Amino acid sequence: MEFELLEHPADIGFRARGRDLAELFANSAKALVWIMLDPEHIEPKQPIQFSARAGDYESLLVSFLNEVLYLVDSRRLALATFEIIWLSETHVDCIAKGEPRDIKKHPPKLVVKAVTYHQLKIVQSGEEWIAEVYVDV
Repeated sequence: MEFELLEHPADIGFRARGRDLAELFANSAKALVWIMLDPEHIEPKQPIQFSARAGDYESLLVSFLNEVLYLVDSRRLALATFEIIWLSETHVDCIAKGEPRDIKKHPPKLVVKAVTYHQLKIVQSGEEWIAEVYVDV
């Protein structure tokens, strides 16, 4: 499984997994979109390139996911796929593919206000990377 939801009294979180950090970032973005809207009928028609910067991997993941949130919430895009084309400890470049949001085709689930640093962690466990992320709803 690419991600699972985590219980929290006031927020909602997810645990994402990846074989490497790039896949972990991509699966974290998928988890965020899944929390926000029904992804079943999103078609990866239009490429959208974006990037994020921060001081370390944890902060970079938060910055990256807040960019995804901006694209989904403010730019009204439904994103289906995420390809990490560059990743360092301080910079990530991504090409997402999706389409304009349509309330009938992509019904909303939860309104996410922000990706938080609350209980944020990225760890390597054996041959996989795991991230735990909570979002403010």
